[in-house]
Amino acid sequence: MNSLTIYYDPRCGLCAGFRRWLESRALWVPVEFVGFDTPEAERRFPGLMALGADRDVVVQADDGSWWQGADAWVVCLWATREYRLWSHRLATPLFKPWVRAVVHGISSNRLRISSLLGMRSEAEISEELDRFSNCETGACRLPALAKVKGEKPIL
Repeated sequence: MNSLTIYYDPRCGLCAGFRRWLESRALWVPVEFVGFDTPEAERRFPGLMALGADRDVVVQADDGSWWQGADAWVVCLWATREYRLWSHRLATPLFKPWVRAVVHGISSNRLRISSLLGMRSEAEISEELDRFSNCETGACRLPALAKVKGEKPIL
């Protein structure tokens, strides 16, 4: 196994946060993220949607192996230099039922958790950035911040 493709929901703040977290880690193998409901995902993994990829993350190795749900999360940890040992521990019969329950709870409530934690999806972040990049005059700037205790705005 030389690389992993992670099929995830880019409209989910928690999923987008996980992507940023994993991409910031030192990895043993390269990972690539693909939106689970994109034409690219269907091209790479025909039948992905029939697996319920909208409910549980799916990870596919370059050799064709794939994992879903708790097993997929453990494989993501396995890819990291920092958490590989933990991935082996969490895959044992002792911890696997616990991991499965935690992952199911998070996956089932990921959009609610995203909202409660104020985690924004990639699309929401992109929309926010677009508000500042659509400049007709070519002189784009952020709006001035409100004054705090009589101080001058930072911008």
